[in-house]
Amino acid sequence: MKLNLLKSMIVMSALVALVLAFTPRHCAAQWAQAPSTSAFSIPTSAQIQPEDLNRMLSAKGADKPLVLQVGSRVLFAQAHIAGSEYAGPGSQQEGLDRIKTRVQKLPKNTLIVIYCGCCPWNRCPNMGPAYKQLIDMGFTRVKALYMATNLGTDWAEKGYPVASGE
Repeated sequence: MKLNLLKSMIVMSALVALVLAFTPRHCAAQWAQAPSTSAFSIPTSAQIQPEDLNRMLSAKGADKPLVLQVGSRVLFAQAHIAGSEYAGPGSQQEGLDRIKTRVQKLPKNTLIVIYCGCCPWNRCPNMGPAYKQLIDMGFTRVKALYMATNLGTDWAEKGYPVASGE
């Protein structure tokens, strides 16, 4: 009986030691800042919802933003937000260079909205780098269109204006 109790105590001590050994790293990783390549690196305050962007774009005489699609050219050609411009994939240097070229002569307080729409927000490789590029260039009014699912579900199926082609 005493031997079983001793074995149980040793096993429990080993388990507690393992939990304590791995918990700090796990917690640190869980609460660490998202890498700049992640859409999660974009602060919530810099995100705009589809209905808000649609309202902004359809308002008469309002301060219209420059809307840049930072995803794939194929997706842009198939369907994109009406009036938006193709800026190149934010996850590739080519796209970041295109963004830089497009905005470099604009005033730093220009309202710029970026979007991708290729996949769910939590897997988008393009939004984080594109957002970081614009912020690093000194732009102060950059918004990221939050699309939880994709352009089709979060924009087109809601009846918001879509265009196709280049």
